[in-house]
Amino acid sequence: MMRAPSPGFSRRHFLSLSAMAAGACCAAPAQSLAATSPKNPWIYHFKIGELEAWSISDGFMKIGQGLKLMYPEDERDAMATALKQHSEPLDHLPLYVNVLVIRKGKEIALFDAGFGAPASERRGWLAAGLKEIGIHPDQVTATFLSHAHSDHIAGFVTDGKPTFKNAALNVTPEEYHFWRSKNPDFSKTKRNPKAIPGMVRQAQKRLEILTPIKQLTPVGASLFDGAVTVENGFGHTAGHAIYRIRSGDDELLHMVDLAHHHLLMFQKPTWKIGWDNNLELAAQTRKRVFTQAAAAKTRVFGFHVPFPGLGRINPLGDGFRWVPERLVW
Repeated sequence: MMRAPSPGFSRRHFLSLSAMAAGACCAAPAQSLAATSPKNPWIYHFKIGELEAWSISDGFMKIGQGLKLMYPEDERDAMATALKQHSEPLDHLPLYVNVLVIRKGKEIALFDAGFGAPASERRGWLAAGLKEIGIHPDQVTATFLSHAHSDHIAGFVTDGKPTFKNAALNVTPEEYHFWRSKNPDFSKTKRNPKAIPGMVRQAQKRLEILTPIKQLTPVGASLFDGAVTVENGFGHTAGHAIYRIRSGDDELLHMVDLAHHHLLMFQKPTWKIGWDNNLELAAQTRKRVFTQAAAAKTRVFGFHVPFPGLGRINPLGDGFRWVPERLVW
């Protein structure tokens, strides 16, 4: 096992920030850093109590539909105004993909697995990130699938086999049975109907491969020697899980896909994204979780907020504000 880096970016990652100043944007490691250095850092090390933790970026994309993905439609002008006030782009929505890895002694847990191979300029960087921090796939002892969308499940399968063969795949019963059912219910989504059959086929194909190692873990289940608790994040998908991670007096709430944008879905939790399976339930869940996190001043990790995905949720009027954590290196 490679010696763990000190908290924050490694020196090589820190030096690579100079590329950002030159206007570089989101290039990815096609191979290891020894062969090609990414133009932006993509690994961040931190601690949760005694737990070692890393945020590994699996990619970055610009979603060209922009506000056409957001609902209600009659509030898109207000959304555009909010974006303008914060100098945010109007022609796309940025989408970050942050994978959380934690280690406790010899036990290693992975929360979702990104897009998987092959790596490209925009996505699929997780495997290179794990290699960079000295973790081989066979060393991973627990994996958590929050939900079966491609950017979360695809990396769990490589060449038709489970990527992390020595790790049980923890998934809620609601999520697993939804996708394995004959006719999953998409009556409350705003997704393009033409895209749904292909999405279902891909999810079912991957879950078929992963079924032998799956472990159904209901809301409230405690795993990873009591460090991880599965919580209810339902709405984005039928059994969308979020995770509370504790070590000593420290706590991290992994909100996964409760927010796909660092401004819009905080400022007004009732602003919804069409990718949600049940838009109204997703909004209710988001408001409930954000209210609790803001009141408790809980440290939060997000799958789709700007890398490395760490921050806190503060109250702001009738809504909230995402406050990124100051980085330490």
